[in-house]
Order: sequence, then C-alpha cells, then structure tokens
Amino acid sequence: MNSLGYFEIQSSQPEREIQFYSKIFGWKFIKENFVQIEYYRIETGNINGGLLKRPAKVPPAESGTNAFVCSIEVPNFDETGKLIEDNGGFIALPKFAIPGRCWQGYFIDQDNNTFGIFEVDKNAK
Repeated sequence: MNSLGYFEIQSSQPEREIQFYSKIFGWKFIKENFVQIEYYRIETGNINGGLLKRPAKVPPAESGTNAFVCSIEVPNFDETGKLIEDNGGFIALPKFAIPGRCWQGYFIDQDNNTFGIFEVDKNAK
C-alpha cells in the first residue's frame, strides 16, 4: 500500500527523451492515442510510466526540482552514469553512499528533468 505505482516524464521534445531513456535503461515507449496530447506509455519491466509532451515552458536551469523525482535501480552506478553523460545528460548531485544500503546520485536529462539512479551495495560507506 502507498507504494509508487506509476510515474510520468514531461518533455518538450518527446523523441529526444525517448531515445535518451531507451538507450540508458532499455525502456520501451508505446504511443497512445486515447488522450488528446502526445503521450507514450513506458514499459520498464517493473513499474510502468508515461512520457507526455510538456504542456508548459521548460523550467529554467538551476531553478531546483519541480517534480516528483524517481530513482532507478541499476546494476552498475558508474557504467550507467557514464552512459547518461555520453547521451547528453549531466550530473545534478554526484554519487554518494547511503551507508549499508546503496550508491545514489542524481542526473538531469536534456529537458532539465531530474532523476536518480542507485546501485544496491550493503558495503557502501
């Protein structure tokens, strides 16, 4: 109960974000036609989500987070972080340890959306 059941990403250029998240996490994007906006269902292999054409202006850089930030579990933080940067994303908050649990960090995609990644590691300190 009260667990995250769905997430959404807003984008001013959906095709760009579809390529970005597909390359990094292997997510599948399926265009939906049941709504009057440009909308894609996201299949992740576990929690599902959606990507929609941003209905307002992109928030200015350095304005802070303006959305509900989700973190994605990855098998290797460093490899995924490099993949993110190689595909146009950049670091918002560098890798840090949550002692005894994981390595965590935050990134920003090309549309100024913040998201996190984490690698489970009970030896993190």
